[in-house]
Amino acid sequence: MDFESVKSFLEKSSSGVSSKDIDSMPFRFFEPMIMSGLKVDLIERGRVLCSMKVPPRLLNVGNSLHGGATAALVDVVGSSVIMTMDSVTTTGVSVEINVSYLDAAFVGDEIEIEAKALRVGKAVAVVSVEFRKKKTGKIIAQGRHTKYLAVSSKL
Repeated sequence: MDFESVKSFLEKSSSGVSSKDIDSMPFRFFEPMIMSGLKVDLIERGRVLCSMKVPPRLLNVGNSLHGGATAALVDVVGSSVIMTMDSVTTTGVSVEINVSYLDAAFVGDEIEIEAKALRVGKAVAVVSVEFRKKKTGKIIAQGRHTKYLAVSSKL
C-alpha cells in the first residue's frame, strides 16, 4: 500500500487554491454554490419539482455532476418538500441520507429533481428525491432522506 499517495491525494489543494483563499470565502457559501441556477417548476402538497442545467462548478474529475453536489441537492430539495405538508414548521435535522448513482449528467445537461414526501410524522420525516435527465427522462440518481423533526416540549 502506498500511504503517501493517499495522504498526498487528501491534502492537495484544489486547482492551486490556497487554504487562505478558501477560508476567506463568505460564511455559508456552500448551499448557494450548490443551489445557484435551481428553478422551481412545481410545488404541491408532498411534492416539489425543480430543474437546473448542470454548471461547470459542480463537476467532478470525470467532468460529470459531482456525487457530493447530488447528495447536497438531496438534502436541500428533500428538506423543502417537508415544508409543503400541513402544520410542519421546520425541516428538521438530517438523520440519514443515501444516494444511488445510476447514470451521469454533464455540463449543460438539463436535469429534473423531484422530491416526494413519503412520510411526515410528528417526529420523523422520510422523503425520496429522484434526479432525471429532462430530455430523456433517464434516471441519474435516487436519494432517500430521513429527518428528525424537533418535537415541541410539553413542559
